[in-house]
Amino acid sequence: MFKTTRDKILVFIDFFHRPFEKLINKQTFRYLACGGSNTVLDIFIYYVSYHYILMKQPVPIGSITIAPHIAAFIISFSVSFPLGFALAKYVVFQESNLKGRVQLFRYALLVATCILLNYIFLKLFVESFGWYPTPSKVVTTIIVALYSYFSQRKFTFKVKKEVPEA
Repeated sequence: MFKTTRDKILVFIDFFHRPFEKLINKQTFRYLACGGSNTVLDIFIYYVSYHYILMKQPVPIGSITIAPHIAAFIISFSVSFPLGFALAKYVVFQESNLKGRVQLFRYALLVATCILLNYIFLKLFVESFGWYPTPSKVVTTIIVALYSYFSQRKFTFKVKKEVPEA
């Protein structure tokens, strides 16, 4: 019945899309489902890392010390990056005809930008505004997710127009 994990994921997501198909197209719904699930997992890992793995303590590495909210981000990111790429490539943007290595390179560029944005916003919200780390991560995630969606759709996984032969 199902050939791959991707097929199972698509059947599951598309089942929940049916009531919303007049409101939102399938690709956007798949992006929201995959991205939303990956984001929830990312925030969960961030929370567990910050509170229970790192115990809210800085992480000394040689002569530098990483703040616990940044170290928790690094831990959560190490899971969400590969999972996010796989979901985007194989579930959401399957019609992209760019080579996989081009997609991965572009995704890595996008993610590098997202890391920078995460770092800037977490530093700003936690250290400058004095917000709690987990709500800061949630607000940061919303901002970065919007940026990521439009970038992936228009750049990372775009469909390259075929040039007709003369």
